[in-house]
Amino acid sequence: MTREHADRTTDIGTDIRTDVLVVGGGIIGLAVAWRTAQRGLSVTVLDPDPGHGANQVAAGMLAPVTELQYGEEPLLRLGIASNTRYADFVAELTEASGGLSTGYRRCGTLAVALDADDRAELREVHAFQQRLGLTTEWLTGRECRRLEPMLAPDVRGGTLVAEDHQVDGRRLGAALVAACERAGVTLHRSRAATLAVTGDRAAGAVAEDGTRIAAGRTVLAAGSWSGELPGLPPEARLPVRPVKGQVLRLRMETVQGPLPMPFLSRNVRAVVRGCHIYVVPRENGELVLGATSEEQGFDTTVTAGGVYELLRDARELLPGITELPLAETNAGLRPGTPDNAPLLGPTALPDLIAATGHYRNGVLLTPVTGDAIAELLTTGSLPPEAAPFTPERFAAHRPVLETSR
Repeated sequence: MTREHADRTTDIGTDIRTDVLVVGGGIIGLAVAWRTAQRGLSVTVLDPDPGHGANQVAAGMLAPVTELQYGEEPLLRLGIASNTRYADFVAELTEASGGLSTGYRRCGTLAVALDADDRAELREVHAFQQRLGLTTEWLTGRECRRLEPMLAPDVRGGTLVAEDHQVDGRRLGAALVAACERAGVTLHRSRAATLAVTGDRAAGAVAEDGTRIAAGRTVLAAGSWSGELPGLPPEARLPVRPVKGQVLRLRMETVQGPLPMPFLSRNVRAVVRGCHIYVVPRENGELVLGATSEEQGFDTTVTAGGVYELLRDARELLPGITELPLAETNAGLRPGTPDNAPLLGPTALPDLIAATGHYRNGVLLTPVTGDAIAELLTTGSLPPEAAPFTPERFAAHRPVLETSR
């Protein structure tokens, strides 16, 4: 099947010929490339700066349970499937990358409520989690503060999810780049200028540097830009939009007392005046605070208002946070879809496969996406956990989506 696909690419002219071209070298595209190369196919990644996508801003929470929203049960199952394999995934990746760490921590996540209304809402979510058979523990405010003494005195209660962990997205990207290189993946450092289409099938791409890359199958993993690739026929355009998120990075200090302790030891989430906020402590002393959610197109400006809102809400959750040094401010783009779930699998254009639209779960879903798309490329079938997320689910609405562009 690979040779048959590759033979179709000769019409566009060839500087590079490959079984699989992955357009986009963020962590999703790199995971697809690495897993596919491991299965014996030749793979090229087209990206100007592999490993430096939205993962450079992401906090890296692996939190399918505490991220759960009503009506997103299939996404929950996909997230749990990915989270379950994360420890083995990063262990293999560390070895394959020559020893690079991903910053994976099995630390758990604490979701807390700051007032009576938040507590009632969190109680409902906890009951929903239990109905789904998920393992979560309800804690009183005092029990929450016993676990994390820096929490505000008015925390009313919370849930502890022991299996919601974290990974460092930046280190994950670096490890995937190294693993891809060691697996024989070609990293072509340029942007895709246009998708190549031959005989009504995807046939690779032309890079901005003029390189023509002919491919048997093309994987579109360009994050928020996945719906903007020139050359995509209207029927194959994907409903992906950018959702801006501003994130702060601070440096933790050791809290002095009878027994010195870290400022924070696990992921903490809360809702403050209707705004979701999370704080993620890294082993290296970094504290990641996020994130805003803004429909601002492709703008990635860090604003004074965004920084103020994050620090204001974080201060209500952790009053001592305003004493920490502010090390970095960033804004990134989440690739959102109409139902907040990823696009995985064949598109309306033959030989063009989607691996995009992961919205707030890109880091979490990296292992399961890499495995699913590699399986599709080598066997022709998606695994059961990925089957509900094909782009076909939006086919009936495509004319409406195209009109709105």
